[in-house]
Amino acid sequence: MLAPDRGSLGSGRMRTGAVALDRAETAVLVATRRSLGGTPAVPAARALSLFGEHAAGWLLLGAGGWLTGRHRREWATAGAGVLLAHGAAVAVKRVVRRVRPVVHLVPALAATPSTLSFPSAHATSTAAAAYGYGPLIGRSPMAAALAAMAVSRVLLGVHWPSDVLVGVVLGAGVAAGVRRAAGGAAR
Repeated sequence: MLAPDRGSLGSGRMRTGAVALDRAETAVLVATRRSLGGTPAVPAARALSLFGEHAAGWLLLGAGGWLTGRHRREWATAGAGVLLAHGAAVAVKRVVRRVRPVVHLVPALAATPSTLSFPSAHATSTAAAAYGYGPLIGRSPMAAALAAMAVSRVLLGVHWPSDVLVGVVLGAGVAAGVRRAAGGAAR
């Protein structure tokens, strides 16, 4: 089954490429659900969805790190990166206005605050958190959190895989820009 039309792309090769992308993304959605749909990954994905809503969990983590009194500047910079990355994702969503997946074989398993999907704000803020908090609490745990959040968005059927991929790139880019603007070296 093809995903709904995501906008007017014209005809010819460009449209053929869009159809191929729709098919590939739909196949990933279906395969992810078939592989993980009946496993404990679903409740874990729902928990991650709540944690990442409006970047709240990541912002609380940053506030907690700041409150410890150690590396306050770094925690504040990383938290600002998360906040600005989330804002950037929301702004892009409102411009692009891409709809969430509506695939018969993969109904959404979580409620969402809007019908807009591109980019995934959860993936964006989590990538910013991984970039910013990774040097403070460990890159490996933050990389694992990013991977889990990315898979959760597709597993729950609330994002196209490309929404997640672009969200990761946007989040890391914003966090890197914030760190650079704050005078911090890339770690």
